[in-house]
Amino acid sequence: MTADDPEKSAKGGPAPDTAAVDLGLKRPDAPPSSRLGRLGRLAALSTRAVPLAAEAMRRAAFGKRRTEEQELEAQQRALDNVKKTAEAMLKTLGEMKGLPLKLGQMASYIDGLAPPGYEEKFQEILKKLQAKAPPLSREAATKVVTKELGPPEEVFAEWELDPFAAASIGQVHRAMTKAGDRVAVKVQYPDIDKAIENDLKSISMLETMIAPVGRKYHTKEALDEIKSVFLAELDYRTEADNAETFRAMHRGDDEIVIPRVFRSYSTRRVLTCEMIGGVDYANFCETATQEERNAASATIWRFMFRSLFVHGWLYADPHPGNYRFLGGGRIAFLDFGCVKVLPPDLLAGTKRYITTAMDQQWPEFEQACVDVLGYDPTDKESYELFIAYTKLLLEPLTTDGNFRHTHKVAREAVAFLVRGGKKITKPKEGQLLPNLPKPIHPPQEHMFMNRLQWGLASVMAGIGGEGNYRRIAEPWIRGPHEAPSVSA
Repeated sequence: MTADDPEKSAKGGPAPDTAAVDLGLKRPDAPPSSRLGRLGRLAALSTRAVPLAAEAMRRAAFGKRRTEEQELEAQQRALDNVKKTAEAMLKTLGEMKGLPLKLGQMASYIDGLAPPGYEEKFQEILKKLQAKAPPLSREAATKVVTKELGPPEEVFAEWELDPFAAASIGQVHRAMTKAGDRVAVKVQYPDIDKAIENDLKSISMLETMIAPVGRKYHTKEALDEIKSVFLAELDYRTEADNAETFRAMHRGDDEIVIPRVFRSYSTRRVLTCEMIGGVDYANFCETATQEERNAASATIWRFMFRSLFVHGWLYADPHPGNYRFLGGGRIAFLDFGCVKVLPPDLLAGTKRYITTAMDQQWPEFEQACVDVLGYDPTDKESYELFIAYTKLLLEPLTTDGNFRHTHKVAREAVAFLVRGGKKITKPKEGQLLPNLPKPIHPPQEHMFMNRLQWGLASVMAGIGGEGNYRRIAEPWIRGPHEAPSVSA
């Protein structure tokens, strides 16, 4: 869900619509939903985004250019382009909502996706997408609530017409129930289901176009996994179930706060939860002491990995808008739409390659990577890259000592793959086409682990905490799987 801003009062009238004002937008009644219309907007944006992405990959793979003059010229070109590109992405993705906006949110905080040296300027603009994406008109939300629950001014004792937060598939309004509870009401955008379905169809069309290669690399299976998770987000009843399950899994840990769901005020397209105060991610990162950073980092680590390693529940949306910092290491976790449940055998396999890495049993670790992650030892270059990459990602879990999360560590997770992939795919001598490595076959359900790994590393880097993260998670990694019980 989302959270209250302690500096604004629900009784003080509608909060200023800063996102719409900043962008000079006339607030529409619905995001664009036609397939051709959405493709056209992304095509127009790509003329700016592609050169920036190419520069990011080049810098990650090769670093600085050979001469200082070349490097200064490239820096100036990127600097001129990065602000314009970010502003164009902010406007286009903010208006489109859905999957494009989700990608924009990821770019706003995951380290390594913008050209090295320009991340701060790029992400500074896109951070508005995390919780302040352009909202829709007042009438749009009113129509949805009226259809699902009844007129909001009759259903609730108080209802704010303007949202205080807006994101990829819905915007959030302050309200008060007739029983006197302050609540946050997430209202789904009209026709956002059609928009997301058309986005997914467009991705499927791309998969069809590259079918001969795609079949080799199992792209259809990967896209099926993406579709199933993102379509599930459209049903807020599922998100309500997920939130209550996570409350049960962390019951007894007072530093993990999950907003209570008001079922009688929630439907497929409307989700009502208790209002949560506290400090947002950006302000916390600017003002927290090192002690507070360490405590908050430990809380996030427990939240992520207790649910994953004990119960097999993966919270796959770690972006900064989903946290509110309540002091003393207490954190409220919001938005449970993107959740993946791992089958018990896959959870056991995941624990297997982590524990062998913890114990430095490297032959057993490599065999586990072959058995669980589908790495192919007959493809020597790719195999060595993936083995080294997996060890790199596991360092916070395998280091039995103080580990500090930094932006450098988070960026390296992306740059490492880019450098290694560039080397592997370089055309063989006498050939023009790139060399395609043998495909690996990781479990389909494991795909969203990558989103967690990169995203969580960047979130933790922003906080800058340090501690022994292995000691926090190790009992759960070596312990048994337990099915969560909401009624427990």
